[in-house]
Amino acid sequence: MRRRTGWFRAVACALALGLVASSCSVARRADGTRPVPSASPAPAVVPTVVAPPQAEGLDGTAGAPGPQVCTAITGTLTASLHVTVTAKPSAWNDGGLPALDLCTLLVEGRPVTIGVSALPSQADSLDRLLSGAGSPAPLTELGPDARIAESRIVFPVGDRAVRITPAGGIDRSTAGSIDRAKAVALALATRDAVPKTIRNARQSDSACQVSNSAAERFVGAHVQLRRDYRVNGALTCIWGTYDATVSIVEAFDQPTIPEADRVPPPRLAPIGRPGYYLPDEGELVFRQGRRVVRVTGLTNPPREVPLDTLLGIVDPLLPLFLR
Repeated sequence: MRRRTGWFRAVACALALGLVASSCSVARRADGTRPVPSASPAPAVVPTVVAPPQAEGLDGTAGAPGPQVCTAITGTLTASLHVTVTAKPSAWNDGGLPALDLCTLLVEGRPVTIGVSALPSQADSLDRLLSGAGSPAPLTELGPDARIAESRIVFPVGDRAVRITPAGGIDRSTAGSIDRAKAVALALATRDAVPKTIRNARQSDSACQVSNSAAERFVGAHVQLRRDYRVNGALTCIWGTYDATVSIVEAFDQPTIPEADRVPPPRLAPIGRPGYYLPDEGELVFRQGRRVVRVTGLTNPPREVPLDTLLGIVDPLLPLFLR
């Protein structure tokens, strides 16, 4: 019995010494050369844009019919500014966050884009509309929250956010620039017209319905905003909530894909001839014959938009684009 007890003690001591030696070995490695770390996955790329790139033809010459701010204020502005003010007849939507219903006003032939949020604005809507505008200043003529910068004016009207963007800027020495007084007059006229020209949140085209389920999976909710329309026969489909938008924009006879000229070139996508995936913009763009199609997904706060997600959204519509 004593021999067996002594044997157990010897084994226990040997195990204890092994553990101590092992911990000493680990300590030596920690004090000396570190083990080679395992390769970590590349960080996810999240879109940095506020709105998708504008496709050709979306300038008000064609698009969604119906009431809009620009056509509503031409008479008032022509009388008050004593210059010729006209408007392009149609509206479109940029599919951004916030998604804006847009129209084009011409002040002495100089284009000015007016955007009104298609859904009620959120706490950060004006800040997002000011993204990239430098150092804006208060614009007291339009209230405590209004701001003016060289490139735009932003302000709230009721529960909507408004952005006014002259093509040549404000008080700049460029051909399309307008002076501050005219820009403020445009903003004041727009403020008065917005409550009478707000568009219905749902404007649908049956051709877009086939992608509805995939779009709702992306936004994670039943969509509050629909903006479907045709521009010279090319289809635009937009689904949106307060926090996410999906847009599919088709353009006919677009000679080039501008994204293809970037350096370094964008990643090729397994769709179209050719097709490209731009994760930093949440965008998939591809050519199918005469058509160039852009698929964009944006969220607030920004999150990764995988290529497979964009492919899944546009896939139900491919038979239409291939026709």
